[in-house]
Amino acid sequence: MNKYLSVLFLFLLFWGIYYIGSFSRIPFADCVGFVLSVEKEEWATVADATSHFLYVNTAILIKLLTGFNAIDASRFLVVTSGAATVTVIYLILKSLIKTEWVSLSTAIVFGFSFSFWRNAEIIEVYTYNTLWISLFFFSMIKVFSEDKKKYIIWSAFFLGVSLWVHIQNILLIPAFFIFLFYFRSEKKYFYPSLFIFIGLFSFLFILNILQGLSVSSVYSSSQGTWVEDSFKKTPSQYLRDFFVSLAYLIYNFNIFVFFGIAGVILLFKSNKKMFYTFFVGAVCVYGFSTFYAVSDNYVFFLPFNIIFALAIGYGLSSVKYASFRKFSWVCLFIPMGYILCYTIVASTEKAKEFDTYKKYKGGLEYYLLPWMNNNVGILEFTLDKKEAPEPIHWMTVSAVEYIQILKSKGYTNEQIRKL
Repeated sequence: MNKYLSVLFLFLLFWGIYYIGSFSRIPFADCVGFVLSVEKEEWATVADATSHFLYVNTAILIKLLTGFNAIDASRFLVVTSGAATVTVIYLILKSLIKTEWVSLSTAIVFGFSFSFWRNAEIIEVYTYNTLWISLFFFSMIKVFSEDKKKYIIWSAFFLGVSLWVHIQNILLIPAFFIFLFYFRSEKKYFYPSLFIFIGLFSFLFILNILQGLSVSSVYSSSQGTWVEDSFKKTPSQYLRDFFVSLAYLIYNFNIFVFFGIAGVILLFKSNKKMFYTFFVGAVCVYGFSTFYAVSDNYVFFLPFNIIFALAIGYGLSSVKYASFRKFSWVCLFIPMGYILCYTIVASTEKAKEFDTYKKYKGGLEYYLLPWMNNNVGILEFTLDKKEAPEPIHWMTVSAVEYIQILKSKGYTNEQIRKL
């Protein structure tokens, strides 16, 4: 299949999957806060750990240019970013391993991975963030695999821009510096790349300082002390976090975890420079995400998941596993795996208790099935003055304000319940 036809096929396939399965009503978590900012056209003017400067402003720009409402503008950004990320992963693998079928099937594996699929169907920052991160990885691999030095500069640009989407991406700076170190003799590209990255990174601090904020405001937030709390856990909690991270990995990549591990080993043997660059990035992201003291830490693994997906493709491309390639079509049945897992788990007593406890936002389905159509919405929950068995005040505050705005525009309670 022609490379460009494959790109178009993948993009349209996953755009359709993500759009059809996308939320029916604004979900819980940060979703309503983002929609509220877009609805009010409240441009982000500071760059801290929770403002997501570029994401919010891009969504507002889409709303203004298209005439979409805040919900549809946000949906378009998330779904389109998700489908685009899948195609970039295909292009990365095509550049790295030159094998069409493996590149396609691995991109599909990633596109169907639970964490990514879920975030492509709710209003969140993470698919837009992974798009910029995947372009950063694409640029580095273009240099390693095709010796195209101009991509050294592009790598700096993409990583620098990604910091304006999500500050978590500072965890990839060590990998970027290792990458630059390997190509330090390419002065024509090394110095411009370094200056571009330093400039984009520095502007974050300059923006905040000009508004009277502290230097630390770039990577902190007044909304919580999650980083500090991450260092206050007991040894048993750290051990539990580690096993939970392994469970995330297996649930995202199922049987393909084997090929990911094989790909890591193969890369170490065949290209140590590329191995060390991506290994350092993977360890930094995985380590932080594993022990970060937030309830939804699974989303922070997404940059690592991209790296692991590339390892899966690299492992599948090995001659040693050539006989397995003919069976890589099983990736098409990953959605059925989620249904099977849900069916099995739902029959247990523990799962029934969990389902009851979390029923207010969808129960067990919310946690085990990635698609979000016909979901429970935060607006209907707030309108009906329901109560949750756990603190969600930070969500309902934004929901109440958004409901007031909708009512001022003539929306009835019944219309709002459907949003």
